[in-house]
Amino acid sequence: MAGKRYKNAAEGIDRKHLYGLTEAIAMIKERAGAKFDETIEVSMNLGVDPRHADQMVRGVVNLPNGTGRSVRVAVFAKDAKAEEAKAAGADIVGADDLMEIVQGGKIDFDRCIATPDMMGIVGRLGKVLGPRNLMPNPRTGTVTMDVAAAVKAAKGGAVDFRAEKSGIVHAGVGKASFDAAKIEENIRSFADAVQKAKPAGAKGTFVQRVAISSTMGPGIKLDPSTVMAE
Repeated sequence: MAGKRYKNAAEGIDRKHLYGLTEAIAMIKERAGAKFDETIEVSMNLGVDPRHADQMVRGVVNLPNGTGRSVRVAVFAKDAKAEEAKAAGADIVGADDLMEIVQGGKIDFDRCIATPDMMGIVGRLGKVLGPRNLMPNPRTGTVTMDVAAAVKAAKGGAVDFRAEKSGIVHAGVGKASFDAAKIEENIRSFADAVQKAKPAGAKGTFVQRVAISSTMGPGIKLDPSTVMAE
């Protein structure tokens, strides 16, 4: 049944054509027919080789219209900063106790924040959090003394991105139920953040290909010029 649904959704899509962003969003929304609210995803193929340190692309962007998903936030903090995190809406707050929970294999959160003094503890969790892209990092605003602002940003639509080995960055940028204009605004904000994260070592065309899709639907290739800011 799922295969038939996918085949029907793919009808009318020219796999070789580069669509404009506005048209592609309309096509994606029209074809998102799952019984749940599908996530709209964007992927960007970049002209970089992340294996070289001067070509790594990494950052965070606060989507203006949120992601549409509930984000569970864990915070490594003590004393007053722990209370500050709880008041801001953090789902899990702790220090050594939280480290033990994570080491035990229970990772019941989508984003991890830490105060700088906690990095000695968090550093021991690199092998666990790193592969899941959950390791706190100052560059993404997740190692900070302002834990309240970081928690609110995470809850409000902050999205981390990092180039994979193949040079692709991708992220969920909204839900199929979102108004098309809001999806478009989110995608442009994401693309702009990726563009601004262009590393010094990147040569030639930075953004090579862009595509969007829904969770259960086919991908649609975009004309990059309709996505990127002038």
